[in-house]
Amino acid sequence: MKSKEVKEVGGSSPPWETNLYMKNFIKFTLIWISQNLAIPFWVVGHIHLSIHDFHDLVEIFSSIGMNIIVGIGFYMDFKNNTNEKQSKTS
Repeated sequence: MKSKEVKEVGGSSPPWETNLYMKNFIKFTLIWISQNLAIPFWVVGHIHLSIHDFHDLVEIFSSIGMNIIVGIGFYMDFKNNTNEKQSKTS
């Protein structure tokens, strides 16, 4: 076996396919979270924090973080849907 040859392992994928798979999985996860957990995040972030008098920054940053996740997922889903509509009309 030469030193520059790469030995393939059964079931393994090249690194670029693995990176693409992980990127698509993260996109799917963000979109799923934004579609399914937007209302619970809103309840935790707005109603819960307005009922209780929290002065802890952890709760405030948690609320902001959850809303950012929902916003990113919403934008990504919007972008996917507009790309699909454009490809259908072409």
